[in-house]
Order: sequence, then structure tokens, then C-alpha cells
Amino acid sequence: MNLHQCFLTQNNCYKAGRTIVPQGIMVHSTGASNPNLRRYIGPDDGLLGPVSSENWNTAIPGGLEVCVNAFIGKLKDGSIATYQTLPWNMRGWHAGGSANDTHIGFEICEDGLSDKEYFNAVYKEAVELCTYLCKLYGLTEQNIICHSEGYTLGIASNHADVMHWFPRHGKSMDTFRAAVKAALIEQEDEDMTQDTFNKLMNAWQEQSDPIYKTMDDVPAYWKDDAAELVEAGAIKGNGVHSFGIRQSTLKAAIICKRYADNICR
Repeated sequence: MNLHQCFLTQNNCYKAGRTIVPQGIMVHSTGASNPNLRRYIGPDDGLLGPVSSENWNTAIPGGLEVCVNAFIGKLKDGSIATYQTLPWNMRGWHAGGSANDTHIGFEICEDGLSDKEYFNAVYKEAVELCTYLCKLYGLTEQNIICHSEGYTLGIASNHADVMHWFPRHGKSMDTFRAAVKAALIEQEDEDMTQDTFNKLMNAWQEQSDPIYKTMDDVPAYWKDDAAELVEAGAIKGNGVHSFGIRQSTLKAAIICKRYADNICR
């Protein structure tokens, strides 16, 4: 993810300063054929390029009470980036319904909706943004919806995004959520340190292959054989040395003993 920050401090939404406890993420797309971030974000930070006079860093952009937590689109060099435009826990004006009180909202800048390369790039960036936010707020892929799904749920206004765009490129919100889920699993694997692995491995071993510390820990069906092995000096447990043997090791020793007993008869 190519994440930058440019808060829309002149927007009335930012000035309202209301916060939420994020319970989900809502995916939007802009509904205008302009993939450039500078159309919506300002001032220029050297990466955005000349900013549109219609950008959202104004009190009521275009006469509308709108604002989101982030935008995804093109920088002036044509590369794809994410710009955070409100603090993640700031209540945005994006859903037109109660989802404003619960969901982080971000916009993907639309182009003409037919450029496969551009779509794949912003789709990937959106997956990475949602993965990041899920990790940040303890959410899962099931907490992600688009604006049109929000309308169906009764928590957002009647907008088509993003389902007027994603299916054109063989994608849906289900494939999007699946991609986020896969990314979260991959990150969990990458976060696995040797110390964490050792602790999990030890816990698994204690459950599946416990240590018998004394003869009292040995199951009744093995006690006689174990006692004979101790007496013969094959395993420890003579009162001086601790018994301390894993279940799998004792089982192997008893199998060998019983086989030897049968051979010698």
C-alpha cells in the first residue's frame, strides 16, 4: 500500500470533529470519470500535482456535505496511492445513513470504468487498505461492505457503487472480501515469530504427547510394563532419577518390550 496523508482541514466534516469506534469499512467509488487524486485532495504536496478548484478541502465541496476518510487514485506521475483525508476514527459524511456512525469510508477514484490495468491497480490498493484497517481495529473481511450493500442493509443512501464497476472486471464484493481474508491470513503467517511458534508447538506437544513425570502419571494399562522397564534400567525412575518420559517414547519402549517378551517365550 502506498499510503500518504493530507487531512481535509477546511471541510466542515473535519471541523465538526466527531469520532466513532470503527465497526466496519464502507467501500465507495466517486461516480466521476477522473482517476486523479488531485481532483479531490489538496493542497498539492508535490506528489498530487495541480489541485482542482473543486477539491474537497473546502467547507461544503460542490455544495454537498461530503467527506471520507481516504481516497485511492492516481498521483501526478500516474502511480496509484492512498491518501488518508480524515483520522480513521473521525465520523465521515459518506454513507448518507447510520453507517456514518460505525464505518470508515473511502472512495476509489473512477475512470471510464473500462481500463483493466487501472482497475486492477486500485482494486489491489483497496484490498491492502482494508487489510491494514482490519488489523488496526480488530475487524475481519466480514465487516467490509460497499455503498450499495449499505443501502440494502438500510444503513446507507441509495447508491450503486461499487457494484456498477467491479463486475465489469470479473470482481464483486465477495471476491474483494475473500482477497482481504487471504491477505490477513498471510500477514498472520508473516507475524509468526520463532518464539511464538515455539510456544504454540510446546502447547501442542503437551496436549498430544504429554510428559509422564512420575509413575503416577502413567495410564493404568501401561503401569506394569513401565515398572518392569524401570526395574530393568531401560528407563529412568528408580527413585533417584526422575521418571520424566513422553507418552510417545514410553509407548515405543513398551511395544519393544512386549515384542521381546513374546519372542523369548
